[in-house]
Amino acid sequence: MDVILGKEMMGKSILHRAPFACAASSSTTRFSNKNHHHSSFMGPAMVPLKRRPLVVAMTAVREDLVNNSSSLELYRGDENRVAAVAAKVKVRAVVTVRNKIREDLKETIFKQIDALADRVGRNVVLELVSTEIDPRMKGPRTSNESALKDWSKKSNNKSERVNYTAEFVVSSSFGVPGAILVTNKHQQEFYLETITLEGLACGPIHFPCNSWVQSKKDLPGNGKRMFFYNQPYLPHETPAGLKALRERELKELRGDGKGERKLSDRVYDYDIYNDLGNPDKGAEYARPILGGKEIPYPRRCRTGRPPSDTDMRVETRVEKPLPMYVPRDEKFEELKADTFSFCRLKAVLHNLLPNLTTNISAKHDFTGFAHLDSLFSQGLLLKIGLQDELLKKLPKVVSKIQATSEDLLKFDTPMIVAKDKFAWMRDDEFARQFIAGVNPMSIERLETFPPVSSLNPEVYGPTESALKEEHILGFLNGMSVQEALEAKRLFIADYHDVFLPFLERINALDGRKTYATRTIFFLTDLGTLMPIAIELCLPLAGPNSKTRRVVRPPVDATTFWTWQLAKAHVWANDASVHQLVNHWLRTHAALEPFILAAHRHLSAMHPIYKLLDPHMRYTLQINCLARQSLINADGVIESSFIPGRYSMDISAAGYKNWRFDLEGLPADLIRRGMAVPDPTQPHGIKLVIEDYPYATDGLLIWDAIQKWVKAYVNRYYPDSSLITYDNELRGWYYEAVNVGHGDIHDADWWPKLQTPEDLVNILTTFIWLASAQHAALNFGQYPYGGYIPNRPVLLRRLIPDENDPEYSSFLSDPQKFYLSAMPSVLQTSKFIAVIDTLSTHSPDEEYLGERSQPSTWTGDTEIIEKFFDFSSEIRRIEKEIDRRNNDPKLRNRCGAGVMPYELMAPSSEPGVTCRGVPNSITI
Repeated sequence: MDVILGKEMMGKSILHRAPFACAASSSTTRFSNKNHHHSSFMGPAMVPLKRRPLVVAMTAVREDLVNNSSSLELYRGDENRVAAVAAKVKVRAVVTVRNKIREDLKETIFKQIDALADRVGRNVVLELVSTEIDPRMKGPRTSNESALKDWSKKSNNKSERVNYTAEFVVSSSFGVPGAILVTNKHQQEFYLETITLEGLACGPIHFPCNSWVQSKKDLPGNGKRMFFYNQPYLPHETPAGLKALRERELKELRGDGKGERKLSDRVYDYDIYNDLGNPDKGAEYARPILGGKEIPYPRRCRTGRPPSDTDMRVETRVEKPLPMYVPRDEKFEELKADTFSFCRLKAVLHNLLPNLTTNISAKHDFTGFAHLDSLFSQGLLLKIGLQDELLKKLPKVVSKIQATSEDLLKFDTPMIVAKDKFAWMRDDEFARQFIAGVNPMSIERLETFPPVSSLNPEVYGPTESALKEEHILGFLNGMSVQEALEAKRLFIADYHDVFLPFLERINALDGRKTYATRTIFFLTDLGTLMPIAIELCLPLAGPNSKTRRVVRPPVDATTFWTWQLAKAHVWANDASVHQLVNHWLRTHAALEPFILAAHRHLSAMHPIYKLLDPHMRYTLQINCLARQSLINADGVIESSFIPGRYSMDISAAGYKNWRFDLEGLPADLIRRGMAVPDPTQPHGIKLVIEDYPYATDGLLIWDAIQKWVKAYVNRYYPDSSLITYDNELRGWYYEAVNVGHGDIHDADWWPKLQTPEDLVNILTTFIWLASAQHAALNFGQYPYGGYIPNRPVLLRRLIPDENDPEYSSFLSDPQKFYLSAMPSVLQTSKFIAVIDTLSTHSPDEEYLGERSQPSTWTGDTEIIEKFFDFSSEIRRIEKEIDRRNNDPKLRNRCGAGVMPYELMAPSSEPGVTCRGVPNSITI
């Protein structure tokens, strides 16, 4: 049914519509003879195209001319000479331009100037380029230029999209228009969405553009932008008339690696992370340079800004609200930008109000859980009861917002406490979130007990853990430790080796105290996990110092609060690893080199570019914004998370263990011992925990992506020789590895790119990381972390023992001590305002199985049908996830007060929903 619907949406195939079909569009016969295709390869420069029917020269002729003109006679023979009686054909271009929703004064003025200039010939001009070479001119056939009609008349049109037309008269021997050159003679850029050519015998030809067209004066060379029609071509298949344009476009996108980039540029290039610190502002704002032999790290998009005055190796910073460079088409579209700006406004207000209140009240800590709850029920002003006094201090615009939209100053109640106010205190919920929460990627099966460190014992002390059998034996349902290990029922969240090298420096920071933790879990007969021991480690302070402590589940009131504090320290470790390694490094940063390389080496005509395109949307922009205000010196991450100024050092340390070949879901599950290979199972692996929501749902998504990618790749690469001779494809992968991940390019684990199967695995991993993996790690941040006691990201006190001066205050008021260890009111409001933004879907989100132009993004009708099959499978998976969330036997996602696991559910409404899998990393 879905495939039929897809066909109806597309209309009939171009091949079925026209009696003289465009030969260049006849993709359905491309691989009808695989053996012939293979035998045609003699080398990269000697791969002949399959002979085209002679009808190519007639493809611009309208059907009525072909049928009714008795004077039209086609001479056969030499394929480079096609003679025809002079006939002229009228072709109409329908150009769709997307308007801005709002314009500032400058844009409005320029728009009116452009409308006036358009009347006197300074307009937008189109020129058709044929797929064929003109033998007389030794270059592609081109039409005369034609200006868009009625630009000035439609300049005041407020519709979201405005259609313009241009008309061409071309010779009947013109051939298939395969490219359109666009010249913008106006002062102002405009967003070109699509161009459709009508009046051709083969039916409409679609040109997906989706690009900002700059003024001619701002573009290099002749000031013309080129757009190709939607027919995919491997490099050796490129029609002769388009070859030079294909190469020129890629050369422009690569740039020359010199100079500072303008905001209007479209250049993709690499650089190291040398823009996180700001030494010109002071030594305390200097940060290590990430990338290079000293600190290996992936590369980011180059901006070319000049070096700082203090350190020539460091790039000068651009502070918000000033924009940082990303290639023009990577910037947020207006709807996305508006959503992001609104969330930023909420964050500003939430941060501004506590700052003002601290000037009036000296109480920085939460006074009780009711005080914390009031963030969600009453709002910051109402909570403190100082509205009149505070409003005098607020800017007028903020006062107006407070008076007219009180909800803007409140936080929504996070789902974790909306479902069950006390869920965060339960041990089973604490454990459940390691397999169904916002960071389900750190838990591992415990294979040896006690666990062993891989750190240097001369620096960090004994490698053996302080955990002993007696610590956990009473929680194993009568099993011995060895029996539990063999039965695969012991698991661990081990942050010892991640944190211990940084712990002394972290604990020396003002207002930060933490441990390097290990948490042991036992898999119960019900299929749920229970925490049975937590090891807390501190750096060696001397030969006889007590640096390791084991905390077990509580037996009385005192140990109850000790246990709650121990779990809080585990969460502080987990939150940092989640944000800095699993989320930022393994999705955002690791994919940026692949995206840069794709734009630099894969033509818009390349089928693999067309496949990857929706999975690269907005990622460079959100990574740029992260460098500006999230991961930079004194940014949100440093001010909110326990590692402080050492946050990105932890991220860089995580890169030492990063392996692209193990980033796919099945490989990652096997690496962590959470699954074992089993060819009899549907996914080729058997999960150790059957009810592991992240894994069970993720495997459905992984398989759907892999099936879609395999069908796509096999369509264009029926054998390995086609990959061998695809210089664009090989250039993409080579540069992503050797430049984008150049610090580790010589690792022997990098997947080879030699066969279609290799390509399927590489592309499936990329799409998985950009879509489902990122969604699982991102969109649950506010629902789980918005209530700080459930998932504190920063602790300010260690756990006192009987010999500590703080122990008496802990005993006298454990709740007060617990809240004093949590982040302050200011830190809390600042943090949850940011994760509220990061957890928000914008209204223009494109989800897995969706594309903005589902029927015309490619001209290959067979691929369109396969894409609709993929979309249908994604919808089926969503229904299966809904069914699972209502199955009472699945206790890790269903039960009284238990949050359903919906982070892999593909679709979502806008806002904070704790569900939805966008195609790409958009936030």
